[in-house]
Amino acid sequence: MKTKLRYVGLDVHAESIVIAVAEAGDRAAEDWKSIPYDHGRLWQELRRLGEVAALKVCYEAGPTGLGLQRFLAEKQVDCIVVAPSLVPVQSGQRIKTDRRDARKLAHFLRSGDLAPIWIPDERTEAIRDLERAREDARLAERRARQQLLKFLLRHGRRFTEGQSNWTRRHWQWIRQQRFSEEALNRVLADYVQTAQQCTDRVARLTQDIGEMIVDWAQAPLVKNLQAFHGVQLVTAVGLAAEIGDFERFHTAPEFMAFVGLVPSEQSSGGKRRQGGITKTGNKHVRRLLIEAAWHYYDCSPGVGTVLQKRREGVPVDVVEIADRARARLRRKAQHLQKSRKPPNKITTALARELAGFLWSAARVSTPSGTTPTKPKLMKPMGEGKVRSPGPRPRQPTPAR
Repeated sequence: MKTKLRYVGLDVHAESIVIAVAEAGDRAAEDWKSIPYDHGRLWQELRRLGEVAALKVCYEAGPTGLGLQRFLAEKQVDCIVVAPSLVPVQSGQRIKTDRRDARKLAHFLRSGDLAPIWIPDERTEAIRDLERAREDARLAERRARQQLLKFLLRHGRRFTEGQSNWTRRHWQWIRQQRFSEEALNRVLADYVQTAQQCTDRVARLTQDIGEMIVDWAQAPLVKNLQAFHGVQLVTAVGLAAEIGDFERFHTAPEFMAFVGLVPSEQSSGGKRRQGGITKTGNKHVRRLLIEAAWHYYDCSPGVGTVLQKRREGVPVDVVEIADRARARLRRKAQHLQKSRKPPNKITTALARELAGFLWSAARVSTPSGTTPTKPKLMKPMGEGKVRSPGPRPRQPTPAR
């Protein structure tokens, strides 16, 4: 006799798990039980529902992490983690409770309308947490430096001896500042100490990243991605840890859409209207791509000694893709600058195409040796009248 499938939706919180079950067929999902958050207790409840092979389980990705999914996978339970932003929403539904959420997950799991996320192995997840910790440290460093500058500005202290902040001369000028009130001197000392500690933390985590990826399975991919202009260690590690398996994207446009760099669209009838980028998917990858794209805004055609050194030992196919990307994005940046497009829009367009080239290089780097199709290039640019470029944009973020 064929076993009847049961679809189980879990609404997982830090202290509790709400379980709902949908039977095969068209019967509405029903509440099963609310239990404390405990892996062993959940396993007992699932076994009461029937044979393990007859269960399909899902829950939303959230702050509780992926430990529950790994536990169920060890027990041979078919469990997926779904993206909360892609769970279908009923516009007329105004009531939201844990039980309703669990029933909704069970219902849409049965109908096949849920999009599972990629589950990294524990080592890759650890590397991802490390690079995200560095990102948090960098943001804390920026806030600490802004607070220091605002404090000095409030008391009429402005740095005029150079054009750039946070250089050796700038730090020397800050440490030389003195106030008539001792309380202000102590405030300055505290701000300086905090900013320096944040900088040291960023440097320490950067060093940790370099040490931890030596025997990582994705280390060859990290090395190959650094063949691109504007992509150094931290950016390459971030892309490899956040994306993991590039093979799950069959085309470059699919990868561009995943990171939210494609235009949004609202079309109806005979009207087609496009807007800003969708900003869906992984925001960490999108930020890394946009920061890397700034280096193509006004780059030289040649390859510098630093980049040449990073390319040592990289496969020829990857280097060729990186060279095509540099030439292609340089031409596009010049064309868009002549069209007087805003710098931010230009950089976003460059990031979108850079994502395609990185996808292509990553696919070449896979052990299976899959040869991807080349990213589709835009039509030849016209020879229109060149207008004066607008105001110079901000300087690109240093490659990391």
